[in-house]
Amino acid sequence: MAQDLSFLDDYLVRPDPAAPRLGATVHGIDQTGAPVETRVVTERALTLYLNAQEIVTMMTIGDHPDYLALGYLLNQNMLKRGDIVTGIDYDEELEVVVVRTPERSNFEAKLKKKTLTSGCAQGTAFGDLMEAIDEIELPRAELRTSWLYALTRKINTTPSLYLEAGAIHGCVLCARDRPLVYMEDVGRHNAVDKVAGWMFQHDVDPSGMIFYTTGRLTSEMVIKTVRMGIPVLVSRSGFTEWGVELARKAGLTLIGRARGKRFVALAGEDRIVFDQDVDLVEDEGGKHRRKGEGAMNERAEIR
Repeated sequence: MAQDLSFLDDYLVRPDPAAPRLGATVHGIDQTGAPVETRVVTERALTLYLNAQEIVTMMTIGDHPDYLALGYLLNQNMLKRGDIVTGIDYDEELEVVVVRTPERSNFEAKLKKKTLTSGCAQGTAFGDLMEAIDEIELPRAELRTSWLYALTRKINTTPSLYLEAGAIHGCVLCARDRPLVYMEDVGRHNAVDKVAGWMFQHDVDPSGMIFYTTGRLTSEMVIKTVRMGIPVLVSRSGFTEWGVELARKAGLTLIGRARGKRFVALAGEDRIVFDQDVDLVEDEGGKHRRKGEGAMNERAEIR
């Protein structure tokens, strides 16, 4: 039976795993010594400027540099909702993106006050972000379990660079049971920044949104989701203690290990509406499991 992929029409932005610039084919050998060829993700540097000031050089797959630049500045508290951006200039040859605002910027002190996070590819969170999330009150909203199960199934069957080549993270902005914007990158912090930049550029109301990530639910992921004003964060991966602590403090609904009919909620459980009969939900097939999940599922069964 052919798989129903009609939901792909709901996406406003989704991965293009066939894009030649995002990957390359390389040759090697397998465990038997036989020659193989495989697709690998391309990684390139991108230097971000805010007006005339150099902010950071990021390693990225290179798609959506405008959204990545905006999202990074927003999530590092260098831009705020309602700020005016007069232009975004990207030079592919120089690997530079410049975000322009009417006011001069001087973040030298902020750039010295930064904390290295657990994000792969060297994510950073600046020291005043902890104070910033204290000022944000997340909307009530709700998460129906029928939406959650539909979202995980749709996202897992969406053609992506992960399914094509691996070695990449994905983040998806969702409304109810519809995935809308799916971004990928070598670091999960880059993927979430792209979504944040898209939301800023299109003036999206975050109050009814759900945010999905393939990566761990760390403090960085919680902080960025709260800063975006999104009340629900879902992952197929696990939690860190600080991530859970911050989610509870911020009133964020935090759901992890969402695979097939299973999930665990460790914060904001009051938003969850159990409207789906779990016995009618199919468990996740082996082809959709991510790295290391087989062993994790076995440990869960033992417990």
